[in-house]
Amino acid sequence: MEDLIDTSTFDQLLDMDDEEDHEFSKSIVVNYFEQAEETFKDMDRALDKKDLPELSRLGHFLKGSSAAIGLKKVKATCEKIQHIGNCQDEIGVKDIDESEALKKITQILPRVKAEYSEAEEYLKNFYEQEAR
Repeated sequence: MEDLIDTSTFDQLLDMDDEEDHEFSKSIVVNYFEQAEETFKDMDRALDKKDLPELSRLGHFLKGSSAAIGLKKVKATCEKIQHIGNCQDEIGVKDIDESEALKKITQILPRVKAEYSEAEEYLKNFYEQEAR
């Protein structure tokens, strides 16, 4: 779980809740789920069009919202997509060509979706437990 969720960031989100319930943080998390699902669809479309700048933009966008709720794995992989979409290696140091960038994103996109699904399952379980 620790490599999945940054607990200090998530705890800060929970601190904003009322004492009786987690409705506020849950609404933010549910909104994130909706946003992420739509962003993944946009990423698939951008990849189909071989639109690397759009993939970089979407990676940057999802990186930020993932960081805001503490999803470490998703944030880190989205940062890689951001760099690769800019035709750089995963850490943003070395230039790569477009065909290599498209190949790498084709490999990474399923991974970030799996990381997202893992985090989504964890968070849904957390809120179900808290509701009891």
